[in-house]
Amino acid sequence: MTPSDLLLRLRPLLAAEAAAEAHGTAVEAADLEQGVWLRLLEHRRESGPMPERAAAEWLRAAVRSEGRGARLRARREVPYAPVDGGELAAGRVRAVGPSGVEERVLAAEERRELWSAVRRLPGRCPGLLAAMLSPRDPTYREIAGALGISQGSLGPIRSRCLGCLRRMLTAEVAAPGLRGRER
Repeated sequence: MTPSDLLLRLRPLLAAEAAAEAHGTAVEAADLEQGVWLRLLEHRRESGPMPERAAAEWLRAAVRSEGRGARLRARREVPYAPVDGGELAAGRVRAVGPSGVEERVLAAEERRELWSAVRRLPGRCPGLLAAMLSPRDPTYREIAGALGISQGSLGPIRSRCLGCLRRMLTAEVAAPGLRGRER
């Protein structure tokens, strides 16, 4: 089987396998496909041509292997964080540019999303978290008095509300959590 025949016959299988594997790897399916095609060509150069059935099985295993490799690389990635002055500081660099306009816009968008999620929480949670996130920084006694809740109940209620908020925000985030962080 020539490489072009192999490409025509195995492309739908590879596209389906890569799309299924890409979901859990934080990598585009097209990147997985490209990596597998390269591995297949290298394998053919080393081992010679193989029957279509064997090539299909090898391809499935190669997609899973590329996916595992992508997950491992994603765990080791560490993005550069900005620092002042555009100089190296602790191994990190900041591009010299406008004074934080983008950062302020992104921070404002994050605040809007947070408040939107807080307003959608059930029961007493929106009022409690709004009081706790208040710029006035009220004490537990002031919050308890304003909400009509005993001061001793604020901690457990706050904990349940934050758990609910965490679950809500986690469900809304589409990207896997390991991307770009070192573990």
